[in-house]
Amino acid sequence: MRFFGNIEAKTDAKGRVFLPSQFRKQLQAAGEEQLVLRTDVSGKCLVLYPESAWIRRIDILSEQVSEWDEEEQMVLRAYMAEAESCELDGNGRFLISKRLLQAAGINQAVRFIGMNDTIEIWALEKTEKPFVPQADFSARLKALMSKPRQ
Repeated sequence: MRFFGNIEAKTDAKGRVFLPSQFRKQLQAAGEEQLVLRTDVSGKCLVLYPESAWIRRIDILSEQVSEWDEEEQMVLRAYMAEAESCELDGNGRFLISKRLLQAAGINQAVRFIGMNDTIEIWALEKTEKPFVPQADFSARLKALMSKPRQ
């Protein structure tokens, strides 16, 4: 599953928002019913994970964390504590908790951005400027694309 595109939407008074239909269709086609929502590690947006993508990340992170290293355990704990399970209702909406709305600085207007196997949810005003200045974009993309694969 690879999500792409960006779509504007609005949350309602309860914090519910419609998941854009192009993303809903992909989730349905893949048989993904459970979703996980958490703040991005940068704290600038929310990230919506299909359950399979969430499990992959937790498996990778858990393999790196020693059960005997308290600091590593605290990082895992902090990562897990931000996560909330969510489901789409019959209308294709899901609820974003007040805690997560506040953490991402979302009031009402949002932008969904497909990011590979996840979907980011941004406060619309945070996306009005380019993520990378246009003058730098080409050079940065070229540098990334020419990096040797790991």
